[in-house]
Amino acid sequence: MTILESDQAASGNLLYNEYMKVLIASDSFKGCMTSQEANWQIESGIKRADPSVECFSFPISDGGEGMVDAFAFAYKAKIYEVRAEDLYHKPIWVRYAYCESKQTACIEAASVVGLTLYDYSRRHVMDSSSYGLGMLCKEVLRQKKIRQLIIGLGGTGCNDGGMGFLSAFGAVFYDRYRQVLEPCTKNLNKIAFIDKRGFNPPRGVNLIAACDVNNPLLGPHGATWIFGKQKGLTYFQQEIVEQGMSQLNAKIDQTFHVNMNAYAGAGAAGGLGGMLIGVFKAHMVPGLQILEEGEMMSALKACDFIFTGEGQTDSQSADGKVVSRLAKLARQYDVPMVVISGALGPGFEKLYSQGVDAMFSTADRAMSFSYALRHGPQKLEQEAWNLMRLILAARKSCR
Repeated sequence: MTILESDQAASGNLLYNEYMKVLIASDSFKGCMTSQEANWQIESGIKRADPSVECFSFPISDGGEGMVDAFAFAYKAKIYEVRAEDLYHKPIWVRYAYCESKQTACIEAASVVGLTLYDYSRRHVMDSSSYGLGMLCKEVLRQKKIRQLIIGLGGTGCNDGGMGFLSAFGAVFYDRYRQVLEPCTKNLNKIAFIDKRGFNPPRGVNLIAACDVNNPLLGPHGATWIFGKQKGLTYFQQEIVEQGMSQLNAKIDQTFHVNMNAYAGAGAAGGLGGMLIGVFKAHMVPGLQILEEGEMMSALKACDFIFTGEGQTDSQSADGKVVSRLAKLARQYDVPMVVISGALGPGFEKLYSQGVDAMFSTADRAMSFSYALRHGPQKLEQEAWNLMRLILAARKSCR
């Protein structure tokens, strides 16, 4: 049930409910459920416990998978499809959202250069490029009258520091033999100079990089060493790519007089964050903050409980990710909040100090990762059902 349908609250067995209102805003369970699908499963469990509970469901995103759908839901934007290139220059159809009243478009990097577009055995990160994302931006800007373009940066599979993205807007990279370089990860440390004479960035458009990552471009906490392994880089390749990132940064500084490593969040999306902030003058904003301007906030203030979740909750979740930001809003408005995740990893307890009241895992027994993915929706629904029964029992005992 959406907030627009809230006046059609379900009737039936009240079970001590007193017309309880629940806000459901789960992040995606990567590789298993989108944000919207996770919301449906949680709502199904809650309704099974008591059909009269009034549920307000909002898809959310930290800038990764589901950002387009979440933006479209929050601002009643329309969804369009456009042809693009993926991170290996293969043709792909991509969706984007456009809100005409705000002249704002929203795209997500994960849909065009995403990590999950290829399974682990088919990933060749050294050949990956963000070029397709740049071409997608240009096509969206060509199709619509746009004052603001939101680019969700989560879930990317490339690690080229934005070399491909910059190339899509006209910059040309050369090696020391004055040969044009293909913009991809393996060529980062071959860059001798950049020709910016054909560089043509978007004019009169406010660029927003939607992301919750604060990592720098370089170093042990940078793009390559923190996120490179999950993209598919070996330890040896990480060393090479780190050197290449440093080379790219030096040449960007030389050409555009920008030190990308100086910006918080520069390490997002394989270094694309630094390119967007430094060269394209984009503003980095947490994904959930963009969605807060929609109808979700009015529902949050009026609800009795918040249910959220994500694939894994751990120490990284507490470092500004969606669950953390939602927890702070819950504390601000004194609303109890429950987290249901696929797994609870090391450091998940940090979220208790930020406003989360209870956290649970859908892993109710020893199981393989593939089994967890296959049965994830069913187990999420079951856990929501169990928790709502507990909440109803607690309310009954307080009567």
